[in-house]
Amino acid sequence: MGRDRGSGTVTGSGGGTAEAGGAGDESRAGLAYGVAAYAIWGLVPLYWPLLKPASAGEILAHRMVWSFAFVGLALLTLRRWGWMKELLANPRKLGLLTIAATVITVNWGLYIWSVNNGHVVEASLGYFINPLVTIALGVLVLKERLRPAQWAAVGIGFAAVLVLAIGYGRPPWISLVLAFSFAVYGLVKKQVNIGGLESLAAETAVLFLPALGYLVFLGSRSELAFGTEGAGHMALLASTGIVTAIPLICFGAAAIRLPLSALGLLQYLAPTFQFLLGVVYFHEAMPPERWAGFSLVWLALTLLTWDALRTARRSRAAVAHAAKEAAERLAEEAAAAAPEAVREQRA
Repeated sequence: MGRDRGSGTVTGSGGGTAEAGGAGDESRAGLAYGVAAYAIWGLVPLYWPLLKPASAGEILAHRMVWSFAFVGLALLTLRRWGWMKELLANPRKLGLLTIAATVITVNWGLYIWSVNNGHVVEASLGYFINPLVTIALGVLVLKERLRPAQWAAVGIGFAAVLVLAIGYGRPPWISLVLAFSFAVYGLVKKQVNIGGLESLAAETAVLFLPALGYLVFLGSRSELAFGTEGAGHMALLASTGIVTAIPLICFGAAAIRLPLSALGLLQYLAPTFQFLLGVVYFHEAMPPERWAGFSLVWLALTLLTWDALRTARRSRAAVAHAAKEAAERLAEEAAAAAPEAVREQRA
């Protein structure tokens, strides 16, 4: 065993340092991919206004059509088509993906409309409260049992919605629809259990013909913005497929390199960026009651994150303790069996 004088790292003959370095590189790459994915999702409110005067409905239709084209090309390049035969032979999965496609259509469409109509802050709230809604759905649909800290977080989140409803003079319906639609989407995707790129391909395949038909309908009524605002605008509308797929690919790369606890923390980057854009860049109003409501949401998320990290740490400790006990039992059994084996050999 030696010591690297420059770094103070202990090295062994088995190449432990190289393995540790490789793991560290993978973690850093995963972190970079994760930050890239959530940063793109967080900064996308800067992109949707560039697509005006196209309506939210037209932008949504373009997003579906061009996403299908881009993802289809990516899968063709990667030669990842084996999943299609299994999917087509499973009516239940096809039905669930159709539901997922319908729900994400509502989510995408409302989000685009919100950004282009001055509701970026309220949209960001939807993604802040999404983890709380997901937990609530787990209780109601999957009959999951919550820990006390999770119950407290959900209760604080409910109080935040009430405070914001008073502040807005109405329920924050944009936030609630975005949160519930994305939570339902995640619940359905969990039942389907296929890769992110493959899932997006299947969902946009379901949506492709209706979206294309809607674009044709708009064109027949001379209400289609595509082609009327110059080549640059056409390119921006066509880029909706890239803007949709690239962060998903980055997220997939991060998911195989980072623990779930790290991904859970990174997910708050997107709504944080959205919130900051809404307040600082788009200059949306933030009266005291909204600050109070958002503060309650952030308190609930802090409690939720603390509980998740604590539970993960305890689980790792329990696994390590169980492994240690198992190793000690095996050692004791081996030690007890050794004299017997010696006696048998002498006999």
